[in-house]
Amino acid sequence: MASIPAAIMTIRRPPSRGVHKSVQALEADIRSWIQTWNEKPRPFTWAKTADEILDSLARYLAKIGTGCPVNRQD
Repeated sequence: MASIPAAIMTIRRPPSRGVHKSVQALEADIRSWIQTWNEKPRPFTWAKTADEILDSLARYLAKIGTGCPVNRQD
C-alpha cells in the first residue's frame, strides 16, 4: 500500500529530492506538504482497472520466471 501515498505525493509537488540538509529539514518539508494537501484534498483516482493491473502483474511474474505461473480465469 505504500505506492498509493507515493502516487498521491506525485500529484502535487512533493518535497524536492536531495535538497534537504538534515532529516529534520526533510521531515518539516513533508509535514508542510501534508498540511497543504489536507487543506485541499482530492480522492485518489485509479488510472487502470483491476483487470488491467492483474494482467500486468501476471505478465511481469511470467517474465521474471517466478515458477508460479498466473492464469487469470474470469
